[in-house]
Amino acid sequence: MKTRNLVFILAVVSGSASLGAQNLTEAANFERYAEANNAISTPPRVVFLGNSITEGWADARPEFFTDNGFLGRGIGGQTSPQLLLRFREDVIHLHPQAVVINIGTNDIAQNTGEYSPQLTLDCILSMAELAHANGIKVILSSVTPAKEYPWRKEIKDVTAKIDALNAGIKAQAEACGFAYLDYNTLTRDATGGMKKEYTSDGVHVTKAGYAVMEKAALEVIEKILL
Repeated sequence: MKTRNLVFILAVVSGSASLGAQNLTEAANFERYAEANNAISTPPRVVFLGNSITEGWADARPEFFTDNGFLGRGIGGQTSPQLLLRFREDVIHLHPQAVVINIGTNDIAQNTGEYSPQLTLDCILSMAELAHANGIKVILSSVTPAKEYPWRKEIKDVTAKIDALNAGIKAQAEACGFAYLDYNTLTRDATGGMKKEYTSDGVHVTKAGYAVMEKAALEVIEKILL
């Protein structure tokens, strides 16, 4: 990653021109899974890394994770720079066979600063490269559909921004030989938003939506972990 991009990541995550270690630690939220990570004795097959959609998945459908040897490492509200900061602790140190990276919607929502599509793609690629360098298979997944963010209704053209980001993520996967997991196509309605039965608020996913995502995830995982 270019130096200017790394500097921008740090600035976005800290939310301050003063980049104190405490601020970065708080932004990454290393403590969220620290105890659970330390208790792991057997490496998981797959770590699912992401934001509230991933966190909610592990809460709503814990059997999907326990029955398949998967781990959920989602933290609500996080953006791609925050995932990159905690990637070593919540993925590499756990020694999984594969990682599913699902991030980007909170970047578009500007949860940690002005949205830069290139920065988001750079962070995703950096995580993928770190995984690959450590012998972990990479699955890049699409951002799930949304038409607006209830907490940031001033953000415009959400669907178009998601579609553009997903095109970039898919292109990254194809260029680097990583697997691509398309949740978006499976859960979107004719207007580009998420199907009503799959969402509680237009962004977050219901159990019915997770069931669709699980089927798609298992198909891709089984292909790459033959």
